[in-house]
Amino acid sequence: MADTRARQQDTPVHLPNSTPRPEGELERLKQVWRAPRGFHFLSAVNNNYVGVWYVGAALLFFVLAGALALIIRTQLAQPEFRLIGHDLYNQLFTMHGTIMMFLFAVPMVEAMGVYLLPNMQAARDLPFPRLSAYAFWAYFIGGTAFFTSLFFGLAPNGGWFMYPPLTSYKYSPGINADFWLLGIGFIEISAIAGAIEIIVGILKTRAPGQSLDKLPIYSWAMLIFALMIVFAFPAIITATLLLEIERAFHWPFFIAEQGGDPLLWQHLFWFFGHPEVYVIFLPAAGMVSMMVPTMAQTPLSGYRLVVLAIIATGFLSFGLWVHHMFTTGLPTLSLNFFSAASMAVAIPSGIQVFAWISTIASGKLQMRTPTYFLLGFLFIFVLGGLTGVMVAVVPFDWQAHDTYFVVAHFHYVLIGGMVFPIFAAFYYWAPTASSRPLSETLGKWVFWLMFIGVNVTFFTMHITGLMGMPRRTYTYIAEMGWGTLNMISTLGSYMIGLGVLIFLVDLAKNFRPFRGENAGNVWNAGTLEWLPSENYQTRSIPIITSREPIWDQPNLAEDVKAGRYFLPGAQTGGRETIITSPIDARPQYILQLPGPSWPTVLAALFTACFFLGLTIKLYIPALVCGILAIAFVIWWLWGSDPGPAVDPEIDVGGGLVLPTYMTGSMSHSWWAMIVLILVTGTVFACLIFSYFFLWTVNPDIWPRSGEALPWFGWPIGAALLYVASSALIWFAGRRLSHVPERSSWPTRIALILAVPLILGAVSLEVLGQLSTEVRPTDSGYGAVVYMLSSFQGFFVTVLSVMALYTVARSLTGRLNRVRRSTFDNTHLFWHYGVAQGLVALVVVHIFPRLLG
Repeated sequence: MADTRARQQDTPVHLPNSTPRPEGELERLKQVWRAPRGFHFLSAVNNNYVGVWYVGAALLFFVLAGALALIIRTQLAQPEFRLIGHDLYNQLFTMHGTIMMFLFAVPMVEAMGVYLLPNMQAARDLPFPRLSAYAFWAYFIGGTAFFTSLFFGLAPNGGWFMYPPLTSYKYSPGINADFWLLGIGFIEISAIAGAIEIIVGILKTRAPGQSLDKLPIYSWAMLIFALMIVFAFPAIITATLLLEIERAFHWPFFIAEQGGDPLLWQHLFWFFGHPEVYVIFLPAAGMVSMMVPTMAQTPLSGYRLVVLAIIATGFLSFGLWVHHMFTTGLPTLSLNFFSAASMAVAIPSGIQVFAWISTIASGKLQMRTPTYFLLGFLFIFVLGGLTGVMVAVVPFDWQAHDTYFVVAHFHYVLIGGMVFPIFAAFYYWAPTASSRPLSETLGKWVFWLMFIGVNVTFFTMHITGLMGMPRRTYTYIAEMGWGTLNMISTLGSYMIGLGVLIFLVDLAKNFRPFRGENAGNVWNAGTLEWLPSENYQTRSIPIITSREPIWDQPNLAEDVKAGRYFLPGAQTGGRETIITSPIDARPQYILQLPGPSWPTVLAALFTACFFLGLTIKLYIPALVCGILAIAFVIWWLWGSDPGPAVDPEIDVGGGLVLPTYMTGSMSHSWWAMIVLILVTGTVFACLIFSYFFLWTVNPDIWPRSGEALPWFGWPIGAALLYVASSALIWFAGRRLSHVPERSSWPTRIALILAVPLILGAVSLEVLGQLSTEVRPTDSGYGAVVYMLSSFQGFFVTVLSVMALYTVARSLTGRLNRVRRSTFDNTHLFWHYGVAQGLVALVVVHIFPRLLG
């Protein structure tokens, strides 16, 4: 294996193979990738199917949220109108904002990534197809259940940002808020699963030769997008977890009179909420950077500057969250810093805008439907950016805060920065998924209705906001003078709705997916997604030598279709793709991909039922669904590590020989585990932030020494058990590496013994806290300390299941010195879990004693 790796580092660029392909090779490839038929069609996992379903579901939620917006605008069209009551109005505007942000915007750009990335990188699929399918089904089932809460009067009504104390148990005693907290927390977990898939897919499943300097701009944008999800979304998961526990068990994280603080929610929420704007914008901007060069028939200007701008935008976006909190009484120094950061983020966005304008100016623009939406995007987004700079100025923000000026600003940014690029993308990339393109005539009608409607609707809101109309208002009196402007806004919203309706008619008439070959390269584009493709993407995986290979490599499409490059058939007898190195895309090994899977669908279904059961307080059914969800996840994972193929090394074409299995840091699953550790580490960091934030707000409730703190022997004992469990896992790895397969019992015994040790460590920590008089319902201090222990307890439970799962694979002959990815992942996650537990012990036990 080591010799093979060494050979691949020096692999020369192979020319297309002109040797005729064996008879029947293409048919075997088609057979391996054929989608299941009939009802079993729902068990498909490859990205062409899951991606189209994902996009369709996100579009459905966009239409539903738009319908809610029309009801809201109708209610506000006239002063003192009585179309709906105030409680239903609160539910509608909460659901509108929540669905648009959580069920449309982020899922839509993630769905486009699932569909487009393998095509753009000439990979057969993303590295974890079943994870993509699970993310989709969990999102779709959970989102549908969330939306139906409207029909039972149970929809959340505290605004899409759900600020406590309004949403705590004292002021929102029903289960409306629980639908938001558990539903959104669950859906964000689905988004994180998709982000892990995207990160590993971009870094490890690229066509040979497609090094980072040849990576499509869209891939760069999706890579930064996914990394932002990894570091931003854990904050909202932490916040929803804390608020739901406060509501369910009365642990006072956000109750000021008990040592909590409602501003903690705002910090956690907006640490997620403001990067989310760029989480939405960056993939859309990446699409624009792919479409503009094609419509102008010239390469993108300033490729490297645009890449740097994308990275800078992602970095700076994490320094902006406090600009949503300028009116909360923060120190002046903080206001100045975050105001400056809010202005600075406009610079990388401006670089991208000028690159697009330069590309358009240097080429010959085709005035087709995608072009119209791209130009509309530039106009609307730039206007939204200008008002964004205005609200970044603290004195102006104090005046405009919570008025319709802010509503107008963020709709200009989000509709201009995301919706218009998405509609351009629908018209641009539909021919890759459909046997015919969408209508040019209907497309232009859609554009003009939406473009005029957006400006009519939201430009007037700037004026109503400056006239003092507050956000989230149910009605208003005629004497305020807002009636005419609101009527204009309402008429504009109906224009947008008509444009979307015509788009749906266009889809119904012309979109024909899953019918063999697609409509082809109708735009004369230069990137790989326009190569001839079917369910298996391209017939063979080419070598890439430029950023626009179709333009720059003559006969590329013909050579790919004739199978003259890599993996022209099913070389391992099943689905497969090539794993390449992250930097220079050198071939490393063949990844054997799984086929259709019902356990994936059922795992998502029962996971959604588990969260729904918790929401409506049917705890026994929820527990049963949770157990079934875990069972189906284990079933699905059982076949995810197939081990080496019959031949450990295979000729993939052109004389290039690659191994069929890899472990350690070259394995795609190792990379996925690293990303998962970053996610869990960020959740843990948010809990640590909560601990120190509540201490700064209420330092007097923090114990300093004596009986208020547990005896020091408790944390010492817990730390020793943590370290001992980690040592056993290390020993198990050493034995697995150096002992023959028939002598696997030392590895199994070490894994089994590590489980009670790590469970004992958490138990000692909890017993130590119980030995004091501090209880989680007493104060913010007690709540956050027990929360840290609870989180570590959950984490340790997961580690225990992983260890026992690894033992089960060993007992069934699926774990040995070669086939050891399962153990490597458990090993990596275990050591992280121990490190996390030790940090928690230091914070909870050492820090208060330092105060004394």
